Amino acid sequence: MKRLMLIALTICLASCLQAPQDDAGLNQPQSAVAVKDTTQTLDLKPLSGQLHVDLNQAIVDAFERKQSDVWVEGAGVVTKLLPDDNKGSRHQKFLVRINEKQSLLFAHNIDLSPRIDGLKVGDHIEFKGEYVFNPKGGGIHWTHLDPKGQHQGGWIKHQGNNYE
Repeated sequence: MKRLMLIALTICLASCLQAPQDDAGLNQPQSAVAVKDTTQTLDLKPLSGQLHVDLNQAIVDAFERKQSDVWVEGAGVVTKLLPDDNKGSRHQKFLVRINEKQSLLFAHNIDLSPRIDGLKVGDHIEFKGEYVFNPKGGGIHWTHLDPKGQHQGGWIKHQGNNYE
């Protein structure tokens, strides 16, 4: 009798612990190969490079159309520091690569905006300014506010600081 009670108790416990079979076949054991075959992989491209491409597209378009006086925003990496231009309004000058094929000459007015003292080759910057076409890739100026308020203003962001 004890044996029958033990068997009945075991059957009862087994049926209580068993998962409901409403989704029959979905919870079947699978081998690692079967699981791997049913997983999906995503082909993701690195974000940082793609963001620069998208962000700089207006500059690329202006260069291809040989347009000047186009207001743009973009980002890139400083590739060369040049001597300041001290004739007339003083400008801090440097080159910035915005993609694999194009670099821009920056003329940042340091009479109207603070000099970017910590700027060095390899630094990442973001900017807004006026694009001017030249066959070497173009230039950016008006990276500052207009003191007369008659012209759209620009800026440069470098290491968390805004220069305008």
